Amino acid sequence: MKRALIAFLFAGAAVLATAAPAAAHNALIGSDPKDKTSLEVGPSSVTLTFDQDVQGGQGINAISVTDSSGGHYEVSGDPTIKDTAVSQKVNALGKAGEYKIGYRILSADGHPVSGELTFTLTKDGGGTPTAPVSDAAPNGGSSDGLPIWVWIVGAVVLLGGGVFFALRGGGGAKT
Repeated sequence: MKRALIAFLFAGAAVLATAAPAAAHNALIGSDPKDKTSLEVGPSSVTLTFDQDVQGGQGINAISVTDSSGGHYEVSGDPTIKDTAVSQKVNALGKAGEYKIGYRILSADGHPVSGELTFTLTKDGGGTPTAPVSDAAPNGGSSDGLPIWVWIVGAVVLLGGGVFFALRGGGGAKT
């Protein structure tokens, strides 16, 4: 029984030692245009400001601007990143109505962060929607790294393996 308790303690310590610390993902702290604002003229670009630097790279970050019918207005190509700000050029917007700004960026801690903002265009613009930039163009979705079940399965395997080897091993000669 004493061996099982020691094995359980070692397995628990191994699980705690290998568990990844909770890292804070980037948080959106500002935007231009601001969320839930009304504009007479559509913006020529969208700028999102985060609380930490954003990692760059081709095809990693995306910003999309869509109308209520799903038509896209962002300019093709990767957004521009400068420290904590991510900007995407926008084509002329179309009819008055609600527009969504969807984003997906690579956080400073390596995890993708996504979200959505809205603004209302109060006067018709002269633009027409285009085809989506890519399948990766965000519009809501969420991915915050590994799912929790992966960590639970890993912990169970480590704990079970520790108990198994503690009960089987260490069987020296008794006197």
